[in-house]
Amino acid sequence: MNLTAIDFEASCLPGHGRSFPIEVGIADERGARAWLIRPRPEWHGWGWTTQAERLHGIDRAALERSGLPATQVAVELAEAVRGRRLVADSALDEPWFALLMAPPAGTGLPPIAHVGDVMAGLGTTDAEIEAACSALAARPFRRHRAAEDARWLHGLLTLLSAAAASRATATTNRPLFAWDAPLPHVAAGAPADG
Repeated sequence: MNLTAIDFEASCLPGHGRSFPIEVGIADERGARAWLIRPRPEWHGWGWTTQAERLHGIDRAALERSGLPATQVAVELAEAVRGRRLVADSALDEPWFALLMAPPAGTGLPPIAHVGDVMAGLGTTDAEIEAACSALAARPFRRHRAAEDARWLHGLLTLLSAAAASRATATTNRPLFAWDAPLPHVAAGAPADG
């Protein structure tokens, strides 16, 4: 599975103003990583809501103090995901990705796939999704932080990929004919039916 889960936290939801990414996180079999994003000067004055801040727990002062310049984050993120298929669980991640990865940093990077498309490709069943979500509920994730949300999504994709592989193996190993029923007894010299 050459998939990398990606997640963004933002200044607000688009319905509350012009939003920009403030944190991006990725996760795959190599581990998880996140970057706080110091807003670009052209983003100043864009939307910011206290609801979003309460949800992710990142305030403006933390971004100015600990955030990396957006261009540096874009370059490091591009290097970390090059050659991988990016998957997100929200359509909102795509515009924030495009905003962060404005050329030249994002040149040649693929678009973000939606987890629903990946699940459809795997032939995922509702029961498999429910089982995977139940298994993940038992693990500690700090939701609404980018790396943790990406870790959760990568965990979901890993479990669903394993379920699809198991399903494929079960289908492949099924016998062509059912030999459970005994063959009818034919007496020697008697004509066979058929």
